[in-house]
Amino acid sequence: MMQNGALRLDVSPQMLSKSMRLLVCAGGTGGGIYPALAAVAELEAQGLDREQVLWIGTSGEMEEQLIPAVGIHLEMIKGGAIVGVSPRESIPNAARLTWSIGTGVRLIRKFKPDVMFMTGGYMAPPIAIAAWLQGVPIGIYLPDIEPGASIKFTLPMAQKISATTDGSEAFVPVEKLVVTGYPVRHEIRAALRLTKDEALAQFDLEPGRRTLFVFGGSRGAQNINRALMAVLPELLKNYQVIHISGTFTWPEVEENLKSLTAEQRNWYRPYAYLHKRMGAAFRSADLVVARAGASMLGEAPAFGLPSVLIPLTFAWRYQKVNADYLAERGAAEQLTDETIHEQLLPVVSGLLEDKKRLAEMGKAAKALDKPQATAQMADFIMGLAKEGKA
Repeated sequence: MMQNGALRLDVSPQMLSKSMRLLVCAGGTGGGIYPALAAVAELEAQGLDREQVLWIGTSGEMEEQLIPAVGIHLEMIKGGAIVGVSPRESIPNAARLTWSIGTGVRLIRKFKPDVMFMTGGYMAPPIAIAAWLQGVPIGIYLPDIEPGASIKFTLPMAQKISATTDGSEAFVPVEKLVVTGYPVRHEIRAALRLTKDEALAQFDLEPGRRTLFVFGGSRGAQNINRALMAVLPELLKNYQVIHISGTFTWPEVEENLKSLTAEQRNWYRPYAYLHKRMGAAFRSADLVVARAGASMLGEAPAFGLPSVLIPLTFAWRYQKVNADYLAERGAAEQLTDETIHEQLLPVVSGLLEDKKRLAEMGKAAKALDKPQATAQMADFIMGLAKEGKA
């Protein structure tokens, strides 16, 4: 049945069949991979055996490292972008992805999944076709409000589509849509149990000083990193900064660190990437500066955290749609890659000095939080599996 726009099953968690076999297709970015991992973890807590999960990803993408590291069996296909790249790239990538339909059929025949759950990635079209040909129910989750090209292709083959927000009604068939919210990982949401002082202590930072948290995703955002480094000396006069640069520009961040005085370094915590302490970084912050990837639709609201968002110029429209959604609801302000170098310092300083404005934005962000999203996502998947067996 439906409750508050989300699928709810008239079953207890204990009634989950331990024989359910789940095929997951999620890759490319953390915004798609981490929600799928959160859903799998919730299903495991309700009785799913991890041996009954198969994850299909694309060679060379971040799932190739992340998924085996958490003990889930991963199969890889070859492929890449076919939209937004030159014919020299798109034509061979299209050929590889077409060839991968056969690989998908073989994997599905061998694994015999009861349901396929996908969030996106280059593998989505060929594996969706393979599942559709084999009669496997397909459930799609839209981390971003607007689906990307690969997911748009698979929408007609899906039985149900879950979404982070009702904003996705503009892009998918409403009769298929279930709004679940963004499934924030348990280890991140667990940081809500910390006091702010306890979270700051994990970074050896001071409770009485306002804290800015800056990040641009796992690979990093060069433009954000460079804009921040240019204004760090001014920011660090009054504030403290937790900075996740991503791996791509980490050498530049390390080199820039040498130019800071000992006093400035006392208020600055740079990292290439944070794993277990990501939740603590959110909990520590008074304001976050980030790209407008899907995770910001879930993680910033979970912590009631105001944000300054810089949508990635080349990420189709989807990051702009995400940023607009949060900004229109009073939870965020926006900058662009073209304006960030001039506007980052005055916008950030202006917000950090305006406690009333920060409080209003934080309240607006918290109103968008859906703490039951992970449980509802598990229900969504189980419902499709049960329909497939009926």
